[in-house]
Amino acid sequence: MNLKQFETMDPVMLMSIVNMKIRDEFGDLDSLVRFYEIDKDQLVAKLAGAGFDYLPQAKQFR
Repeated sequence: MNLKQFETMDPVMLMSIVNMKIRDEFGDLDSLVRFYEIDKDQLVAKLAGAGFDYLPQAKQFR
């Protein structure tokens, strides 16, 4: 899944994919956004707009 297109993705699906990739491949949000070369603030804002907040201690959006 190419997250470079995250702006057009369904936010619930995006949250699920991001959480899975953090858990299974990257370990944290910063590593994921660096790998995909995407803007962290834009990603967080898109998911926040759908009611999901990033919890750094849990390393996932909820």
